[in-house]
Amino acid sequence: MTDTFRLTLAQLNPTVGDIKGNAAKARDAWEQGRAAGADMVMLPEMFITGYQAQDLVLKPAFTLAAMDAVEQLARDCADGPMIGIGGPLAELPKLHNAYFILKGGNVHATTRKYFLPNFNVFDEVRLFSRGEMQGPWDAGLLRIGSPICEDAWYEDVCEAMVESGAEMLLVPNGSPYFRNKYDIRLSNMVARVIENDVPLVYLNFVGGQDDQVFDGGSFVLNRGGELAVKLPFFDEAVVHVDFVRDDEGWRALPGHVSIFPDDMEQDYRVMVEGLRDYMRKTGFKKVLLGLSGGIDSAIVATIAADALGPENVRCVMLPSEYTSQSSLDDAKACANALGCKYDIVPIAATRAAVTETLAPLFAGLDEGLTEENIQSRIRGLLLMAQSNKFGEMLLTTGNKSEVAVGYATIYGDMAGGYNPIKDMYKTRVFDTCRWRNANHRGWMAAPAGEMIPESIINKPPSAELRPDQKDEDSLPPYDVLDGILMLLVDEEVSVSDCVAEGYDRATVKKIEHLLYISEYKRFQSAPGPRLSKRAFWLDRRYPIVNRWRDDS
Repeated sequence: MTDTFRLTLAQLNPTVGDIKGNAAKARDAWEQGRAAGADMVMLPEMFITGYQAQDLVLKPAFTLAAMDAVEQLARDCADGPMIGIGGPLAELPKLHNAYFILKGGNVHATTRKYFLPNFNVFDEVRLFSRGEMQGPWDAGLLRIGSPICEDAWYEDVCEAMVESGAEMLLVPNGSPYFRNKYDIRLSNMVARVIENDVPLVYLNFVGGQDDQVFDGGSFVLNRGGELAVKLPFFDEAVVHVDFVRDDEGWRALPGHVSIFPDDMEQDYRVMVEGLRDYMRKTGFKKVLLGLSGGIDSAIVATIAADALGPENVRCVMLPSEYTSQSSLDDAKACANALGCKYDIVPIAATRAAVTETLAPLFAGLDEGLTEENIQSRIRGLLLMAQSNKFGEMLLTTGNKSEVAVGYATIYGDMAGGYNPIKDMYKTRVFDTCRWRNANHRGWMAAPAGEMIPESIINKPPSAELRPDQKDEDSLPPYDVLDGILMLLVDEEVSVSDCVAEGYDRATVKKIEHLLYISEYKRFQSAPGPRLSKRAFWLDRRYPIVNRWRDDS
């Protein structure tokens, strides 16, 4: 008789800190696995606590509660398939990122993470102690190695497990999205399979946590690197995979292979899921935003409507004497197309009162940036008042280009709880608007069709804080600005490298200066979903006070 092993993969969306809720999701997956006759149910890395829990895992009461929940899960699921689940393990004075195998009411085996990532958004070296290099654990019919996430990105841990008897590698992960990351994951896991000649299962989370979105995309590889199963991006899935043993060892029977969308759709889905989960996991139901008639607020309104449903999104136009009729028309057209509520709250009278109050202090001084920022801060005040009164979370609408160079007013248009486009450059905002107008998917709650009027996409960008103002009065054209920022921020190249790419040195130096002096604004800005490997916050941690400049 052929040996078989059925593995249930639970690609699920935990919530950081919701230990009881995460344990309940694990039990539900186990019930599905038991009903399907599974031998084992596999959950991702640190599933019991959610990921990343950051310094929360350093609180002893939290870690002990998580460990107790794992032991209780073992008792609750004693009669049925084994469970693999990640969580913290306190072995004082050490704390480990661990993977527990639950069997027969007990913790049957424990793997401690060896390679602790300490780059980009990860700083596990300051949270956890490195485990010892470990061998496989006994799964009955076979021996299995469980390298935890980063452990499978290097040769050592997998090689040690296979050399000591592992016939299969199950890799639990907490791998957040950045653009084009899947191919990197796949190529690394193929390398482990080729090196060790055993099948490999890569299981990832889905769902949003603060600035990170976990995209799923779990997969199973057979010997030789052959793809046998691929789970969808972004969606929860519980999938049963059958392995059989032949003369050469274990192999997975072919299953469903999901087709992934292109990177434009992936980015848009990340912004939608990031907001959706941020709202759900913080308990908010509704949002509001200032809808100016410009492209940034229009795409944020569309993302919000797709994430939460148009009925849960309120758009507020706050016109001043500088607001054009076309902006009023465009904002209303966008809100109507989406089906969102649209309110108008004029700020002229408030601005006049503030101007009168400050007049004795400002007498004899020219009007300028101060007066422009007052308008923005009045809007922030009025929007935050509505947020407080109606219990709606305020969304901010600054794109990565503006966030980078400080083209935003702190305590004004930067006021709010979440920024869906924080990691999207302005030029890509234009592309995203065109993409959304032409595409609709089942996970979008807003209608299909043209949500962002062409007149918004085609108009010259303007903050409309003074007569005939255009963004290019203060900044280079956005294609130039974004090109320089991608080099300085995303690639961390020198000024001379930017010049070698064809950019004017004086312009590069101006952008470098704005980038550095705006750090204090970013430090106080709302979180937003990470789309790139160099998103502002954990990916790029610069000092607020910084006198260094690149003179190359």
